[in-house]
Amino acid sequence: MALAPKFAGQAYSAEVSPKAIHTIELYLDYVCPFSAKMFSTLYNSVLPSVPKKYPAKVQFLFRQQIQPWHPSSTLVHEAGAAVLRLAPDKFWPFSEALFEHQKEFFDVNVVHEARNDTYKRLAKLAGSVGLEENEVFELLEISDKPGEGGSLNTGNMVTDDIKLMVKANRRLGVHVTPTVLFNGIEEGSISSSYTGQQWEEWLDKNVK
Repeated sequence: MALAPKFAGQAYSAEVSPKAIHTIELYLDYVCPFSAKMFSTLYNSVLPSVPKKYPAKVQFLFRQQIQPWHPSSTLVHEAGAAVLRLAPDKFWPFSEALFEHQKEFFDVNVVHEARNDTYKRLAKLAGSVGLEENEVFELLEISDKPGEGGSLNTGNMVTDDIKLMVKANRRLGVHVTPTVLFNGIEEGSISSSYTGQQWEEWLDKNVK
C-alpha cells in the first residue's frame, strides 16, 4: 500500500525504503497493550538489524489504528500526527515513548481530565524526544470558541490528517490491533506474542 509523503515518518529506515521490495505494515494502537508488546519487540530486537540483514529488501510501515472504544485513542494518535508534521524522523522514537507511557492514557487515567490537558501531557512527552512542546500543543489544542460560520466541531490542526488515516484503514477493513500486512495481504501467523527470534525466522523465510 502506498504511503503519502506527509506520513513518510511512519516508514522505518528511510535508508532502505526507496528500493524496498517487500512491505510490512503494522496496524497499531497506542493504547492497546498487545500493540505495545509487538512494537517493543520489533523496535528493540528486530528493526535495528534490518538495514544490514535485508538491505533494500523490506520496509516497515507504522499504520496508526484508532480504536474508538478507547476515547483517548483518538487523542494519542493525534499526537502522533502532530509529530509527523513537525519532525517525521522523531515519529518512531515518539511512538516508543508513548507506548512506554501508554497506561497514563488508559481510560481511568483520562476520564476526569480536560481534553486539552491530555494534549498538554502528550506534548510534554513529545518534548522528551526532542520536539518543541509548545509547537506540538499548538497543533493539538481545541479552541473553546466557535469556528467560521459558528461551527462547534472545529477540530484541531491535525484533524484532516487523522481523517485520511482512518479512511485508509477502513477501506482495508482493519479491525484488530495489532494487525500485520505483508505486501498488502494480512499475515495472520504473526501475533503480539512473537519473540525477536520468531520475527527473524519469519523474515529469513519470507524476505528474499
